[in-house]
Amino acid sequence: MDKQRDALVIATLIGALAAPLGAATPASAASPNVCRLTALNLQAACQSDARGDHQVALANCQNRTDAVVREACRRAARQLQDAAQADCRAQLLARQDACGNLGPAAYAPVINPADFVAGVNNPYFPLTPGTTFIYERQTAEGLERVEFAVTHRTKVILGVTCIEVRDIAILNGVLIEDTLDWFAQDQAGNVWYFGENTHELEDGLIVNIDGTWTGGVDDAQPGIIMPAQPAVGDFYRQEFSLDNAEDLAEVLSRTEAVSVPFGSFTNCVKTEDITPLSPDAIENKYYAPGVGQVLTVHQDTGERSELKQIIIE
Repeated sequence: MDKQRDALVIATLIGALAAPLGAATPASAASPNVCRLTALNLQAACQSDARGDHQVALANCQNRTDAVVREACRRAARQLQDAAQADCRAQLLARQDACGNLGPAAYAPVINPADFVAGVNNPYFPLTPGTTFIYERQTAEGLERVEFAVTHRTKVILGVTCIEVRDIAILNGVLIEDTLDWFAQDQAGNVWYFGENTHELEDGLIVNIDGTWTGGVDDAQPGIIMPAQPAVGDFYRQEFSLDNAEDLAEVLSRTEAVSVPFGSFTNCVKTEDITPLSPDAIENKYYAPGVGQVLTVHQDTGERSELKQIIIE
């Protein structure tokens, strides 16, 4: 009976996910909404991780010999679990919202190496080897400097020759992040993001590699970092490595005026960049034609990462 009940629940769920929220679709015409099913699967995984972490925390609490300390430990463990479960719910809502723009289909881009060209010359995201973009922002922790250096190196991913970019972050003169990114442009002019190798550092030691992914490895898939002809309302995946790297972007405007230390620009593309992994970490990015990214505004803090200099070898 349990198997029959579970099958009925699953069938009902699939039917409900087959159409946009609020729409009535005959069962005979229903097809799975893969985007929303994926969101539910990821929520279940998130909740499972939260429960597992809670059990480990309780196990450690058991070994507190003082009864008062032991009970305080349990309360703290419960609070952490509650916070983790709240994060799971927030991630689900963010993914469901994204599905409203992405549509119900599975994400499975067709990557044909013959469709790609040598070099990247999209006017909003040009990558000329030997060019380094320098950005600075004032944070609560101090001055952060980002160097986005387009190298002469390449990497073949899914048969496509990608340009390698070294992207480093320096806080108060100390290297805190060192990342390699890989990009390629298709014949239509779309710039694809094929992966990244991210290292977060403390005291010169690697402490975190979260966000690292490569297209075609462990089900990760490339995404679009900049469309060939960005249009207001475009909504697209920039990367696809579930529960690891899920950045999304929407084009909000093509006519923004921006002033940064490097100069003043008009007719800039403005995007809103989000990730379901951190729903509150919303950024607005501005891209000037013929230059590339000139400004990032972090909505939660108001901090501005501004283009200060371009160095050409």
